[in-house]
Amino acid sequence: MTGLSREQAMRRVNQDRRDWAERGYGMVAIVDRATGRFLGRSGLRAWPQFGEVEVGWAVSPASWGRGVATEAGRACVQFAFQRCDLSYVTAMIREDNARSLRVAERLGMAPLRRDLLGGQEVIVHALRREEWAPVSPSATGPAPTTAPRRRWPPG
Repeated sequence: MTGLSREQAMRRVNQDRRDWAERGYGMVAIVDRATGRFLGRSGLRAWPQFGEVEVGWAVSPASWGRGVATEAGRACVQFAFQRCDLSYVTAMIREDNARSLRVAERLGMAPLRRDLLGGQEVIVHALRREEWAPVSPSATGPAPTTAPRRRWPPG
């Protein structure tokens, strides 16, 4: 996750608001329940040029290795299949991003194709609704440590 200027951050927040208003999904903050500290962001993002919806996550390095991205990704996949009319979701990941590749694997995603996103080569992973198996929180280990700041979905 890279730092953004105030202007870039506001553009991103405004885009997220538009996505929620127009599509009924978008990105949300990941916040530590105990401290309220911002850990990253996750959610669903439409890519019209691909005709697909991506499950995305970006977590601060201080939160790596704690299952934050996997937990957020699972919540997004569940939302995509239970609340949105999506037959599949994708994750577009650079080949050198080993951590995100492992998250996609834990979510049950499999490589679909190689593509270009913003001029960078990515491996597009996918999970189809019929391949998805909802996981109960008790089956995934200890109680979650993070949650979106707002109710899912907002509103």
